[in-house]
Amino acid sequence: MTEQRKRMYLNAFDMNCASHQSPGLWAHPDDQKSTSYKTADYWIELAKTLERGFFDGIFLADVLGTYDVYKGSRDTAIEHGVQAPVNDPSYLVPLMASATKHLGFGLTVSTTHENPYIFARRMSTLDHLTNGRIGWNIVTSYLESASRNIGLKQVKHDERYEIAEEYLEVVYKLWEGSWEDDAVQNDKENRRFADPSKVHDINHYGKHYEVPGAHLCEPSPQRTPVLFQAGASKRGKQFASKHAELVFISVPEDYLAKRYVDELNEELNLAGRDRSEVKVLSLLTPIIGKTKEEADAKREAYRKFVSHEGSLALIGGWTGIDFSGYEKEDKVEYIENEAMRSSIASFTNQNADEWTVGEFSEFVSIGGRGKVIVGTAEEVADQMQDWMETTGVDGFNIAYSVSPGTFEEFVDDVVPILQERGLVRTSYEEGTYRNNLFGYDQLPEHHVGRTYRQLSAEIKQ
Repeated sequence: MTEQRKRMYLNAFDMNCASHQSPGLWAHPDDQKSTSYKTADYWIELAKTLERGFFDGIFLADVLGTYDVYKGSRDTAIEHGVQAPVNDPSYLVPLMASATKHLGFGLTVSTTHENPYIFARRMSTLDHLTNGRIGWNIVTSYLESASRNIGLKQVKHDERYEIAEEYLEVVYKLWEGSWEDDAVQNDKENRRFADPSKVHDINHYGKHYEVPGAHLCEPSPQRTPVLFQAGASKRGKQFASKHAELVFISVPEDYLAKRYVDELNEELNLAGRDRSEVKVLSLLTPIIGKTKEEADAKREAYRKFVSHEGSLALIGGWTGIDFSGYEKEDKVEYIENEAMRSSIASFTNQNADEWTVGEFSEFVSIGGRGKVIVGTAEEVADQMQDWMETTGVDGFNIAYSVSPGTFEEFVDDVVPILQERGLVRTSYEEGTYRNNLFGYDQLPEHHVGRTYRQLSAEIKQ
């Protein structure tokens, strides 16, 4: 009989490019993605695999610029396929949704670089098309190259969160407050599709945005998509505690994961939210073998294909630090700038372990900044269970070394063991993405976004 334990949530981590978190491994003979990521078939088959493995969702990362900090040029990123070229992730969602019934889709969109009025329509449209299976990974964007190419100057780190707060206010008003639940009547006999008195302008006039009108879409199954967030800075955790439902962390050691969870719990208490309303997922790359020796050999084979220059290009984009002038033996030191502050904080003397530039590059070369587990399916399951119980995270954001192989091996070999232990579910609930995660379709009454549902009532008064 399956033992009932705390449920482990599973998310896949991918990006609409040739190489995501493991620079250079696109060249490995077992990797099929580098030649097929531009095709519908790759994404459709991946979605089917993930749903077969009872994954909760797939998190589609994105950037709007190139990694050009290393050596002051994008050339290394282009040559080594470091998240470049990169295609728009939003067009993948309808493809994958049409091939599945339950899998959720987290779409990365920047509050710094996208207009909220237009963005709100896109997300409502996707929520309709997927029967309520869309999520939004809220990012404030760390690449200066993205800002330059849309005619902006790079916004300071904390100011990006200030903009994001107003951005959320705008989209909450559009999604939650603009159309009443019964605005659409679809009354063919009286030829009345919708009641104009139940559709409201949001009249938003703020510091960064002016959006006077109404939302373009009728309410979708979730209204507001499931809210993802990955900021791990002090300001990022404050933002997450107010808004996020799924929080992703990328840390190399379990004590760092526990520290993050403890700090987030404190912020949630201050924000008046219950911990059960937020799931924390930790980045993990599994390397699986029939034996431990086979898994170790597989990792060594992968190391022959990693690109250390590509790794430093990736790190440069994340941290805003050009490591081309450093020696491998130099210690990684915390430098505060306007890039992704948490990415450097996890590897500097702010924490118990000090890392050299060479160690940093080597670690990131397979699986990015998250944990890598190498072993048999049983050993991978053991370490995942231990990590979850030790740190307090709710599950994992699974990255790949080679795709689709990593995902297929995980689904075929590891998931059945986790199911036997009562950690991973054996069936999906019907309904929306949010219902699969939390047991309800729309934001709970006390969530800050749901409070904008009162906009309709206030306008009518």
